[in-house]
Amino acid sequence: MGKKQTSAKTTGHINAQPRFHQRAREIQAYGTVNHALPLELEEPVRMEMTEQLNQLLADTMTLRDLYKKSHWQVAGPTFYQLHLLFDKHYNEQVELVDSLAERIQLLGGVSVAMAGDVAETTQIERPPRGREEVPVQLSRLLDAHQIIIGETRKLARRASAIGDDGTNDLVVSDVLRTNELQVWFLSEHLVYVPLVQAQDPSGTTSAA
Repeated sequence: MGKKQTSAKTTGHINAQPRFHQRAREIQAYGTVNHALPLELEEPVRMEMTEQLNQLLADTMTLRDLYKKSHWQVAGPTFYQLHLLFDKHYNEQVELVDSLAERIQLLGGVSVAMAGDVAETTQIERPPRGREEVPVQLSRLLDAHQIIIGETRKLARRASAIGDDGTNDLVVSDVLRTNELQVWFLSEHLVYVPLVQAQDPSGTTSAA
């Protein structure tokens, strides 16, 4: 008769068998701050900053995904240029998402993460599932940037006022400047200019 098998849980011995389907209570609730690192920032400051950073994070994650949607669905004569530009901007927003989430965790908070939670939090208008024309894609992206730039400026001023210089530096040096530059690149695609022949001020066109 073979020996009766016992689990590592009952014996206390290490066992190479993976333990699947584990569940437990949360170790920290969303909307709270804990582990007070020696940052010289009081809990009310960290609470306020993590709340505002999570709003900015949710909007940045939405803009990131809007860039990827535009990258996949863009069409027309400018397909190649915009296909590459949208993906470049997407990758830059990915870096901002990570920096914002890490700042929230550093301050003792819990960063918003899942798509459903982001959708409930973001201030950016949800686009349709289908493909839209290039001017509409660009306008949606610019509208999203405008929301993020507005809240970034407010957050930077507030962070400076209450002594959170780290958050102020992050949102000004990284978030604000990246979004401002991306706005410039997008906006230039909405300028209506002739492609191959300039308009004469007199209203006539020169013969070839």
